[in-house]
Amino acid sequence: MKNFRDIANVYQETLSHLYPRGEIKQLFLMSYSFVTGKNNTDYLSNSADKITETVSQQFMSILEELQTERPIQHILGIADFYGLRLVVNEHTLIPRSETEELVEWIVREHKRSEQLSILDVGTGSGCIALALKKNLPQAQVDAIDLQTAAIKVARTNATNLNLSVNFIQADILEWDDFMQENQQYDVIVSNPPYITPAEQKDMHNNVLLYEPHIALFVEEQAPLLFYDAVAEMGKQHLSAGGNLYFEINQYLSRETYDLLLKKGYEDVTLRQDLNQVDRMIKASSKVDCIKIGDSVK
Repeated sequence: MKNFRDIANVYQETLSHLYPRGEIKQLFLMSYSFVTGKNNTDYLSNSADKITETVSQQFMSILEELQTERPIQHILGIADFYGLRLVVNEHTLIPRSETEELVEWIVREHKRSEQLSILDVGTGSGCIALALKKNLPQAQVDAIDLQTAAIKVARTNATNLNLSVNFIQADILEWDDFMQENQQYDVIVSNPPYITPAEQKDMHNNVLLYEPHIALFVEEQAPLLFYDAVAEMGKQHLSAGGNLYFEINQYLSRETYDLLLKKGYEDVTLRQDLNQVDRMIKASSKVDCIKIGDSVK
């Protein structure tokens, strides 16, 4: 192989049975950026440049792993999210563009807040918490996750990015065990597990075989388990007029909407992502509620 264009053609030919043409192009461009340290725009002007055998071998090593359907983010050990470059591995979900849209919603609505406290539930790599801290520097940000390995990755990302987020290992289903009685947040956000077993048949192997199932799937009989738990916690620990944000299962948007209404939240709002499917929801706690200890009156 003489140049980068030759490499790109080999990627297309080798991976054509696994991925659509456009996705293969993105896999190659991510490989190009990782190997060369240059961006996609540089490739357009440098595609005919001659390459060394060492560089060629680096591309081929990545391609060999891609043939196993391992996610390229795990191969490279990094993922880009809302302007941040994050360490990722098999213990954390790979951050996705839909979740960036959720972050954007929160940032736009709270960028003028002088004081702000945020809780991210199920933080994984820390992508939501860290992106919010980066773009809302005035905020005090806490983040929880059940998995020790995920918390380790999130703390590594915080250190690498020089961002101050308080990461806590905890189980949201046992929120009474870690939440201080009078702790209040202005924003609670979560991208919890929401994929049902019935949906697995439509998922690609690069997700099913390599991403942590505990962060992806819920039981068929209780698909809103984590939404219920976070919403219940919010009734006591969301400040009056505070906001609850979720990424949601598009097939359960109405059920999630109804759950929040039944919990007593106001101004429940569904929002579609760029693919025009219900992907996010926001709800507000009552402004006139008085919270005393562990009761709401």
